[in-house]
Amino acid sequence: MKILTCLLLIVSFAVQADDYAAVRQSMIDELQVYAKLARDTDASRLSDAVLRAMNTVERHRMVPASQLPFAYENRPLPIGHGQTISQPYIVALMTELIEPDADDVVLEIGTGSGYQAAVLAELVEHVYSIEIIEALATQAKHRLESMGYDNVTTRLGDGYFGWDEHAPFDAIVVTAAASHVPPPLIEQLKPGGLMIIPVGGRFMTQTLLLLEKTDDGEIITRQYGAVRFVPLTGKH
Repeated sequence: MKILTCLLLIVSFAVQADDYAAVRQSMIDELQVYAKLARDTDASRLSDAVLRAMNTVERHRMVPASQLPFAYENRPLPIGHGQTISQPYIVALMTELIEPDADDVVLEIGTGSGYQAAVLAELVEHVYSIEIIEALATQAKHRLESMGYDNVTTRLGDGYFGWDEHAPFDAIVVTAAASHVPPPLIEQLKPGGLMIIPVGGRFMTQTLLLLEKTDDGEIITRQYGAVRFVPLTGKH
């Protein structure tokens, strides 16, 4: 009886995994459609590398049990503490815009569920990620470790001030809306580096900004449409 029970559990897990793989591929197909409709941006096509990363990361392992039926829908989902896991298309777009390379070191502000960090980890050498809410920071750390992402380092802290110890960064991804671009993050961005950040008022529509830091320290900005993120919090 015990052997039969184990076999049933294995079969059930395999079926579940196949089901998730299928819906994850459907999500990828939808992301490609969204990208083609993004005529007002330079990201009218998501790269094969970014699509592979999105198709590899198991989003269903990063949402609460109550949200499992919606894990691969192209929309944000609540993860508790007033926070959300970002819409897959926005994760893909932000990842695409920073032009990740295999030897890059990237800073993420706002670990949340760990989803964006995991996608980045599929593409770059190392990800440093900061989360200000202790419960989420703890959950994300354990989750990312259990999923085998040993190239992600997380910590509890105020992301506004970045992570100077590991700077400069090839790219910075901010997953919460700020009223302005934090000066410490600009300082910690490597010359030639890119930062993607939603800028705007709290609980309002924001503008997704891409910043490029030139070799002489000049900042060039480009806008990539309207987005809606939870606000960046902290003493700033």
